[in-house]
Amino acid sequence: MNIPSPRPHRRARIEIIPLIDVIFFLLATFMIVSLSMVKNKGIPVNLPGASTAVSQDHLSDTTITVTKDGKLFFNKDLLSLDQLPARLQQLRREQPDPRIYVNGDQQAYFGAAIGVLDDLRSAGITKVAIDTKAKP
Repeated sequence: MNIPSPRPHRRARIEIIPLIDVIFFLLATFMIVSLSMVKNKGIPVNLPGASTAVSQDHLSDTTITVTKDGKLFFNKDLLSLDQLPARLQQLRREQPDPRIYVNGDQQAYFGAAIGVLDDLRSAGITKVAIDTKAKP
């Protein structure tokens, strides 16, 4: 004799909607984290403020940094002002039209920055920008 159960026989189900919510949350989290991991090619310095400062993308560009004690960095390589023209000529051979960002500490010696700009002009590099931070 077969006695029927008062409960109907139901198969287990996997709810997909909560899984989709979790996947979208993880996707958004990974996107935000990956966007915040911007690689800086220059040496960190205290940039001067400007009211017209605009953040720019430095991914494939070269950065020349002048520190407050007068040191000069080509990306993250320390070099002297005398070595800069040769390094710029090498960059011109590798990239026909390079973009250069000049970082200078707020208290840097202005003569060193002018020397860098003069060497850039002598090498024929025309795409030059000076990095600043937005004024508070």
